[in-house]
Amino acid sequence: MSFDGIFTHAMVDELSKALKNGRVSKIHQPYPNELIIIMRANGKNHKLLLSAHPSYARIQLTEIPYENPSSPPNFCMITRKHLEGAILEDIQQVGNDRVIHFRFKSRDEIGDVQNVILIVELMGRHSNILLIEQDTQRILDTIKHVPASQNSYRFIMPGATYQAPPHQDKLNPFETSSSELEELLTSFEDPELSYEKRLQHVYQGIGADTAKELMHRSENNVQNLSVLFDSFMENVRNGNIDPTLTIGPKKEFFTPLPYLSIEGEHVSQPSLSELLDTYYESKADRDRVQQQGSDLIHLIQTELQRNKKKMKKLKNTLDETELADDYRVRGELLTAYLYKMTKGQKEVTLTNFYDDETPMTIPLDPRKTPSQNAQKYFSKYQKLKNAIAFVHEQMRLTEAEINYLESVSTQLELATPKDIAEIKEELIQQGYMKKKKTKKKQKQAKLNQPDHYQATDGTTILVGKNNLQNDQLTLKTARKSDIWLHTKNIPGSHVIIQDADPSEETLLEAANIAAYFSKSQLSASVPVDYVEVKKIRKPNGAKPGFVIYEGQRTVYVTPDKELVNRLKV
Repeated sequence: MSFDGIFTHAMVDELSKALKNGRVSKIHQPYPNELIIIMRANGKNHKLLLSAHPSYARIQLTEIPYENPSSPPNFCMITRKHLEGAILEDIQQVGNDRVIHFRFKSRDEIGDVQNVILIVELMGRHSNILLIEQDTQRILDTIKHVPASQNSYRFIMPGATYQAPPHQDKLNPFETSSSELEELLTSFEDPELSYEKRLQHVYQGIGADTAKELMHRSENNVQNLSVLFDSFMENVRNGNIDPTLTIGPKKEFFTPLPYLSIEGEHVSQPSLSELLDTYYESKADRDRVQQQGSDLIHLIQTELQRNKKKMKKLKNTLDETELADDYRVRGELLTAYLYKMTKGQKEVTLTNFYDDETPMTIPLDPRKTPSQNAQKYFSKYQKLKNAIAFVHEQMRLTEAEINYLESVSTQLELATPKDIAEIKEELIQQGYMKKKKTKKKQKQAKLNQPDHYQATDGTTILVGKNNLQNDQLTLKTARKSDIWLHTKNIPGSHVIIQDADPSEETLLEAANIAAYFSKSQLSASVPVDYVEVKKIRKPNGAKPGFVIYEGQRTVYVTPDKELVNRLKV
């Protein structure tokens, strides 16, 4: 379901109950289109997420952790200036539209009362967050600046007067009665237009899924719809909802109530905000990774294709080297039977004393003497013989390159937005990318700490999320007596159990984490090797993340996302 006006109405009600009269304590902008406002209300801290993301625009409370940039963007700093310490007086939805006003009371630098409004417009790729003065309607700043050249109707820049989005000439379903509904829906000029579309034309904020659900409940009968329309809206208005995640065959849906028109498993959630956390967490992260890491993903795929083509050519060359002995035999036979040949022959058939006296026909160059023809075959033999060692070495290097690139590809598939910078730094160090030149000399950023997990019995488990972290974790952080885990012959993370003798339960939990953070995340019975750290070594010149080991044991596990999330610290 889209975040339509009905869902917005229910969410505004949820946020009002949780946040009204709360005080703003901190403000962060972890991503270009998203703002986090930490508020103290009703005796606890809340994280309010306001998103103007083109695909995932929404408002909600969230428990998902976010990494903040080292320096806050300009919109974040201006919002802090006006809202830190402010009291949230009210949250209002404009009609039944996806426009929400958060009204704050604060004090400016000289102590005068200042009323400001944070406006969130949920409009797909045109979504925006605007901070305005309540009295003058002057825009203080926006998370997206929209000059007149981009939008002739609305000039959305600091200093401009705020102009609301164009008014929709539609009815608010929470302020109208169903008594006129039948007449409204049956009086359309276009009789071919479905009742679902007519509902959307008449009423503001009714999305396609909600319209479909209303007609489904009324069995596509307008008279039945007149009866249930009021009760449906009344339930949403009064907060009689049941936040539901519907897991369908191909996709998931979020709705304020179970929508019976959507096929799939209906899973109730404690609140609308928790519903959105469940729905958006992995989707939003993957989208951010795709945006921030698109150049890395393209680079790795290009390099992989190039190295796989190279490997194919090397294998073809190796197949050709199998002819080396045949060329040697031809040269020796020609040398032994020089007296039987003359210059100008195109071929000669000789007895092969290497193969039970079997006759062998040997092609000749008529322009060369018999001795020169023999030397030609010896030269081919020597060339192929020399090539064998070179080809084997090139195949070894190319295979190592492919394995490394596949490990980086897997890390990008499993990455969170905070992992992208380190993977990029690794690729710069390995010569796959050039570092952008800057006037100021930048300090090399420290590696992020490995992810921390805690086994059921309290044992600490550490996980590297990229090859630089893997090297740091295994070769420097881990104690020699710790237990190291990695999927067997499958790209994935290095995992360390900080215990020399972990319980079987802890070992299996760590193995599950190793399988989850690998290329086989969606597979069953994934083999995971485990061994003491002291039995691991890194060959000289090896790529980041590559180690060799001996004396390992192997367990088989099926990755369990719920278990991994539960063990995360």
